[in-house]
Amino acid sequence: MKISLSEVEHVAKLARIRLNEEERTRFLKELNSILDYMDLLSEVDTIDIAPTTHTQHITNALRQDIRRASQPLKDALTNAPETVDNTFVVPMIIK
Repeated sequence: MKISLSEVEHVAKLARIRLNEEERTRFLKELNSILDYMDLLSEVDTIDIAPTTHTQHITNALRQDIRRASQPLKDALTNAPETVDNTFVVPMIIK
């Protein structure tokens, strides 16, 4: 699979980055190289290979889910830069 220069420009626009002509050419070459490698990987026979979820045999080290008293509100708000009515004040991100 190959991508075109116009697709590189489209991806740059979506990423909100400006690319000069040299960068567009370089990214076109690099992205096509990555896609060529992916095509190479798709040729590998994986029919008899079991799917894996982890490459290492690990288990989560989780503590017991034991009900206990929470931190007092006064202590939780001690280092807050700003509070209103016993809540943290945070910047608005959605208008």
